[in-house]
Amino acid sequence: MCRLLYIRADAPFPIPRLLAPFAELSRASREYQGHGWGCAWREDDEWRQYHDIRPVWDDDLARFGDTRLLLAHARSAFRDEGIRVDNNMPFSDGESMFIFNGELRGVRIRADGRIGAEKIFNVIRRFDRGDKCAATAKAVDIIEKRSAYVRALNLVLSDGEQSCLATHYNEDPDYFQMYEKTAGGMHLVCSQPFAGESGWQPIENRTTRPL
Repeated sequence: MCRLLYIRADAPFPIPRLLAPFAELSRASREYQGHGWGCAWREDDEWRQYHDIRPVWDDDLARFGDTRLLLAHARSAFRDEGIRVDNNMPFSDGESMFIFNGELRGVRIRADGRIGAEKIFNVIRRFDRGDKCAATAKAVDIIEKRSAYVRALNLVLSDGEQSCLATHYNEDPDYFQMYEKTAGGMHLVCSQPFAGESGWQPIENRTTRPL
């Protein structure tokens, strides 16, 4: 399963400085996170994206500049299948960016998408009437009811103005629990705390809320 990162700051920050610890926790993860990676950031009030099939820890992170909003995703492909760069997140519909970590079994919902994560994104979009978190909450509720089993369903959705987190899991909290930290005008959410950093707090399971 994948690793997620979300950062929003009051002032621009250098992307490489915060991608570096994310790359390290992905490299050190107990599950392999090297099936490619991607990130999206705001620049001049527009989204910019980057995807690569290499592991995040093998990429040149110095290529990135500054931003006030960043989403990043390191991929652990389900059953080591579909390893291609266009399956790497963040996914975008031109307005919003989406990152996901988890595993669903026996889902009884029809949705377009090459892989499960893209289908979940499209289910959320189906309910979007302008309130991203309301759409996310409704989609998560329906997905849970129409799945035989939800091992985990962690996601972040952002359109640059509204950002929403959902974290729901039924096993292995040591791996699937999300964490957050607020310090120095910056709010970070990640699949696990950055190594050696204090101030990270666990996010309660079965949480869907704005960021």
